[in-house]
Amino acid sequence: MENRQWLLRRRPVRMLRDGDLELAPGDQHERALQAGEIRVRNLLFLYAPTMRNWMSARDASLHMIIPLGAPIQAMSASRIVESRHPAFPVGSRIVSTSKWSEFDIIDAASAPRLIDEGVTAIEALGAFGLNAMTGYFGLMRVGRPSPGETLVVSGAAGSTGSVAAQIGRIAGCRVIGIAGGAEKCSWLRNECRIEEVIDYRSDDVSSALKSLCPTGIDIFFDNVGGTMLQAAVDNMAKFGRIILCGQIAGYNSEDDDLPAFRNIMRVIYGSIRIQGFLFGDYRDEVPEAIADLIAWRQSGEIVTREDIRTGFETLPLHFNALFEGTNRGTLLGLVDEDAYSSS
Repeated sequence: MENRQWLLRRRPVRMLRDGDLELAPGDQHERALQAGEIRVRNLLFLYAPTMRNWMSARDASLHMIIPLGAPIQAMSASRIVESRHPAFPVGSRIVSTSKWSEFDIIDAASAPRLIDEGVTAIEALGAFGLNAMTGYFGLMRVGRPSPGETLVVSGAAGSTGSVAAQIGRIAGCRVIGIAGGAEKCSWLRNECRIEEVIDYRSDDVSSALKSLCPTGIDIFFDNVGGTMLQAAVDNMAKFGRIILCGQIAGYNSEDDDLPAFRNIMRVIYGSIRIQGFLFGDYRDEVPEAIADLIAWRQSGEIVTREDIRTGFETLPLHFNALFEGTNRGTLLGLVDEDAYSSS
């Protein structure tokens, strides 16, 4: 059984470069399975900005660090080819944290999720995947929107932000999306039906928020950090809530002391709540989230899009698209056409 994998050979400095990763023969792919393990053939990988954090070696981080010489970690959709766990039979499909490898061994104790019949692997990592559920939990569990409130979403054309923005519309909020470029802003207005959109490439975000939110921002869903977060803090309403989902503006920085925002007294005197969260905080609620996302997508209340890049050998070439803003939708790496199957 041939197996290849991508190893971390050098810690990236800012963007991922040639030589940071190495394509090498896979390890332990032919060893006998232990009780509770399953062997999978990977079909599809999710490119996630947080993977850039995993490749770094920042001190005092709370996230996983990939050791030098170890395989790149990523969310994957896979087909089970051998199993020693009764809940995961051969032939079924799962979503799990795997490696950038053609085959992998997954411990069932790590809570892989079976993909339902009728759902493709692309949908399982895209429309109903990690990013979509992150948008769902961030807004619904942390932000707790109410009808009539003003919701602002940074990175609103991304796979997490666009879902959060559309759920805010469903919840009765007045939604303002921040995105970069005419195409993304047009997609938000015309396809996602977002009421107001700010193009950060051509507009002054802080001034635009001040004009659009004369009584302040009730909820800010932040995927970006940096100047976006500062602009939101400057324009928050009394008792506003800031949801910290991501800080993509700083993922490629080598600075261990990244600035967050100034004027902390505004947060204090504004009684503003700031909360970070992770998808895993709500793992037990995943079935409810998926059921809602499927219903909203089937009814047309939520639209999603996937940007599929093909080829195992070219996986690293597309990673930087996340930070260059050139991807259009959830960025996925297709390595097997079986990902299009719904059974």
